[in-house]
Amino acid sequence: MAAFDTTPFPLVEMQAAANAQNEWLALSVRMSCGPGLDQAAALHAVFGAPDLLTAIAPLDCILHLASPAVLTPALLALMPPHRVIFAIDAGALGAEAALKHVLALHDQGYRVLVDGQPADGVKLPPALRAVALDCSAGLPVVRGGKYQVLALFGPHLAHGVHSAARFADCAEAGFEWLSGEWPLHPAPNVKPHDGTSRKRLLALLGLLARDAESRELEQLLKQDPALSYHLLKLVNSAAFALSTQITSFGQAINLLGRRQLQRWLQLLLYARQQPDGMANPLLPLAALRAAQLECLCKLQGGARDEQDIAFMTGVFSLLDVLFGMSMEDIVGALGLAPAAAEALLLREGRLGEQLSMVEQRLPGPAQLAALGISNEQWWQSQLHAFHWAIQVGRNL
Repeated sequence: MAAFDTTPFPLVEMQAAANAQNEWLALSVRMSCGPGLDQAAALHAVFGAPDLLTAIAPLDCILHLASPAVLTPALLALMPPHRVIFAIDAGALGAEAALKHVLALHDQGYRVLVDGQPADGVKLPPALRAVALDCSAGLPVVRGGKYQVLALFGPHLAHGVHSAARFADCAEAGFEWLSGEWPLHPAPNVKPHDGTSRKRLLALLGLLARDAESRELEQLLKQDPALSYHLLKLVNSAAFALSTQITSFGQAINLLGRRQLQRWLQLLLYARQQPDGMANPLLPLAALRAAQLECLCKLQGGARDEQDIAFMTGVFSLLDVLFGMSMEDIVGALGLAPAAAEALLLREGRLGEQLSMVEQRLPGPAQLAALGISNEQWWQSQLHAFHWAIQVGRNL
């Protein structure tokens, strides 16, 4: 069991915000303060060390707050204006003191998003034209046409974007940052893969799952030009900083080593060229889940093989969306380790419960405690996972 500190640490909900090309540009952060911890203390705990802003660099951090009153000079000293953006609930701005506080933040160089629509009769000054909007129920209805944000005062954030159709509507309305679950709900007319490609990819996944010989992987890679291209592009990227160019699969396999080759190939499945040329929004999500499950396993003393299974489970948890198949059919074709199969199919067992929590993004304290995970360990796994996912998105 994990050793819990007497000083409570906040639980933090973190979600990436992407542009219309599915590229991550910022990270939304919301605090969940348990008993014995107020919001100011929670913010001090999270921003008091450089870990958060270092881990998510070069992304901006969008901090959602119900009121600006909590932002004391001591807290602001931990939040550099060029990295931290405040999304302030519009309902708080009806109070004169709150409005003055927000304008003072603006004067100090902070970017401020007005989160939601102000109450009737509340007129905001021109400096506060950038908006954040919960679009889970759709865009606001306006007379004379579709809702549109003013590009001059952006960037604007649409959150609660949970479908491909809503994503398209929000992008058309002028939102430059979009966050939500739309990658998990692609447009129904999009065909993830043709039958031949899907069969070949499942065969490759099967080889990876059973730790096949490198020559078997190489033979199958040669049959998939897109995957081969991405593998060679990866090993020749700045991430590896090589002095000589890698031109063959054999060289790539030798460079990466068996363990890293398996991991990168698992992720490269999501990096195949999309029909519209855009980045696949599932790629960083798969990397995020994989890295967080691996980190949790490691923090709890899991052996190296167990960490590998945890990582693979995170990557494979989105294959049903990628392939447009049932998870039952996918797991049946791969011959996975029992712990991974149980986690993917039933969300049962320790790994399955951890996968379920990673999918939620903000598990409850009781859920964490039941698995012996402290709030601090959960926070460490979040930082590690987002750092890894950001790097994967930049290198693939």
